[in-house]
Amino acid sequence: MPALPLRLVVGLGNPGERYARTRHNAGFWLVDELARRHGGTFRLEARHQAELARVSIEGHEVWLVKPQSFMNRSGAPVQAVAGFYRVPVSEILVAHDDLDLATGTLRLKEAGGHGGHNGLRDCIATLGEAFWRLRIGIGHPGEKSEVLDFVLMKPALDEERELRDSIGKAADIVPVLLADGAQKAMNRLHQKAPDGADK
Repeated sequence: MPALPLRLVVGLGNPGERYARTRHNAGFWLVDELARRHGGTFRLEARHQAELARVSIEGHEVWLVKPQSFMNRSGAPVQAVAGFYRVPVSEILVAHDDLDLATGTLRLKEAGGHGGHNGLRDCIATLGEAFWRLRIGIGHPGEKSEVLDFVLMKPALDEERELRDSIGKAADIVPVLLADGAQKAMNRLHQKAPDGADK
């Protein structure tokens, strides 16, 4: 598979210090790490209701995006940025937390549904389903009634270390996507450790 021409990497999360270290902001953590690695600086673009940073990854110009509209209204800022820079939906990668994956597990996929994630739900409502997703596992509290509090809480220190490690692996994959394509990135991301556990 040829290199994937990504032009927008969007991290989903909630703005403000109150939410900065919560599980629901795993998407923000990823784009922050990409900015750190590739020399980008986020600036607020009020007209798009988003923070943007421009970076070069594997010779490709990529815009990193953090919607500032709160999670449930993520779609409009992404649509505004994509429209302004004339980026097709197929060249957008959205990174988000995922309750259905164990902490530390990562999955890359093209298109699909929202799986109950309100940020994805709103992105699909405004963009359609054709964008790429990078799912960042945060685990599940075990009871549906506890989900809201769980995603808006800071993880315990050992869990945060595991989550940060997975963010590092996710950041490693973006250059692979751009240089070698989705199949190679998926193979690397989804490979199993020798004991059968997900890496």
